[in-house]
Amino acid sequence: MGGPPGKGPGAAKRGPGKPGSKPKGAFGAKRPGGGPAFGGKRTAGEGSRGPRRDGDEGRTRIYGVARSDDRPRTGRNKEERAPDRRFLKTGKQRREAAPEDGTLAERSYADRPTAGRPRAERPSADRPYAERPRPARGRDDHAGEDRFREERPGQDRVRDARPRRDQPAPEPVEVATEAANLPPPTAVQTVTVTEDENGMRVDRFFEARFPGLSFSHIQRIVRKGQVRVNGKRVDTKDRLEAGQAVRVPPLRLDAPKPAGGSEADQKTRAFLKSITLFEDDDVLVLNKPMGLAVQGGSGTTRHVDGMLEVLRDAKGQRPRLVHRLDKDTAGCLLVAKTRFAASTLAKSFRSREARKVYWALVAGVPKPKQGRISTFLVKEEREDDSFMRIAKHGEEGATHAVTYYAVVETAAQQLAWLSLKPVTGRTHQLRAHMAHIGHPIVGDPKYFSIENWQLPGGVQNRLHLMARRLAIPHPRAGTIDVTAPIPAHMVQSWNLLGFDATRYDPIEDAPDED
Repeated sequence: MGGPPGKGPGAAKRGPGKPGSKPKGAFGAKRPGGGPAFGGKRTAGEGSRGPRRDGDEGRTRIYGVARSDDRPRTGRNKEERAPDRRFLKTGKQRREAAPEDGTLAERSYADRPTAGRPRAERPSADRPYAERPRPARGRDDHAGEDRFREERPGQDRVRDARPRRDQPAPEPVEVATEAANLPPPTAVQTVTVTEDENGMRVDRFFEARFPGLSFSHIQRIVRKGQVRVNGKRVDTKDRLEAGQAVRVPPLRLDAPKPAGGSEADQKTRAFLKSITLFEDDDVLVLNKPMGLAVQGGSGTTRHVDGMLEVLRDAKGQRPRLVHRLDKDTAGCLLVAKTRFAASTLAKSFRSREARKVYWALVAGVPKPKQGRISTFLVKEEREDDSFMRIAKHGEEGATHAVTYYAVVETAAQQLAWLSLKPVTGRTHQLRAHMAHIGHPIVGDPKYFSIENWQLPGGVQNRLHLMARRLAIPHPRAGTIDVTAPIPAHMVQSWNLLGFDATRYDPIEDAPDED
């Protein structure tokens, strides 16, 4: 393998002019474009042009660079090469190869590489470096060093923008950008959960970050696993923690709505204003009318949660529900206008700091007139409907429910006006508990099961249950204490039965704990 050039194994296949080349397909074989494949190294005499002699001057041209014969060849081992600092890549290598006296030889113009220069300006055998004119590198036609000193008005030199080693780097300029002004993501990106978003559900997180994102689209990308939190799949109901990394896939946002809104939005906004009992920068308390659903469901298109969409603020935040009421239950409904208020109020409900008082008209008169109902409730499906039934302790899916009640006034021992105070907040808790003690709420189509019972004349067959009062600590300071007016169908029954709505409510003395 150490024969003279042109005698190698590849000489017969490649033909003359490429001496010493390796067989086709071997490691380090040349690509059709001329460079070595798979990182193979060229050795001296294997350049694209091949070695050639320029007369009798004893100079060999390799890779188009004129070098002296006594200069170390690139094909030699690293141990045999002389430490020439001019051809080292990094500053550390050049400093290590510097002379012991600390002086660094200036690199002459003749030793500068020719890569990137026009071919007409490159040196040749009859036009050496010393005779080639030096091209002008200034931005004007001035000659000499003055061309580097003069500046054109209104223009900055790029090299002057870089700080020198003896000058500190300029401080970076922070540019504040509102999240609502960011364009929708068209590629996969990763966002970090902030402190303000701590404890937020995944679907609420996407609604707040990307206004205009439809509910169905959020459900779809989460169900398909396109949303990941710290690399793991999540559900829409999972809670986020500050500092977590959320993978956001490309999103399809709905077209932005006009600033003034459509005529339907204006009507919705006016309706919400007409049923508002209390409002400030953080909280909104609505007097939900009977028959209006709080959230959407099967066959439900008009609901409070959908109406809140028209109340988005300038930052894209929309009010969000803090608790729920049944569709046929009227009264106080609490809504948070900011993420901070929603988080704080939700903690108040979980810690049972919120006091809720309901009024109801029931069949018969409970005994004793003040009492406590404590049971376990479990959800049961029947055909196309579902309801809550009394369960045993330890039954799968059963939850504990506690309700205090007090009789305010009665009518001929046939009807009773009750004041109810739920300590827990289970689905249909009050309706199921009243039916459990044998005194169902009048007009309840789901839990009223007394046979051959007839409504008194003038009493409408509607659910006689309302959220009368709500008292809860304000997210900032103080207490929110709101009382809702009696709905029209209950006012008619109260007048018919002779009940005084201003009568003292004995439920005030009921405990707040279970």
